[in-house]
Amino acid sequence: MSTNSPYVNFPGNGAEVLAQWQELFGGELDVMSYDDFPDPEAAFGFAPPQGALAHGTLTGGLLTVAGGDAIMSETPPALPSETYSFLISPDTTEEASALAESIVAAGGEVVMPLEQAPWGAHYGQVKDRNGVLFQLNVEAAAPQA
Repeated sequence: MSTNSPYVNFPGNGAEVLAQWQELFGGELDVMSYDDFPDPEAAFGFAPPQGALAHGTLTGGLLTVAGGDAIMSETPPALPSETYSFLISPDTTEEASALAESIVAAGGEVVMPLEQAPWGAHYGQVKDRNGVLFQLNVEAAAPQA
């Protein structure tokens, strides 16, 4: 069975961000640091920074994502971006509101309050403490026949 997920190049804080996302969105977290290898320099041909995340995956919750620390450039990319965001679709507005409140309580901010949107769904946006935008969309209930 094929799967896919976004892959995020973190600016040196990948393990911390993935751990926070696991707290917020649930799921199973699997991380591997370059330090987990007996001789990372021999294995990879370079000396990775101490504690750098080689690869991590978060699966099985509201968010499926993979990533690692961007260590191959002198200036790692910033995590906040207007280029990407994550769309999460909880089953109910109550679940979406609770998720938004959890993100804010963990140091995030509301960008757009969760409200009924013109297309019938409830929609809102929050940024986590790392500046990553999460769009919350709860589909409108189908009309009863």
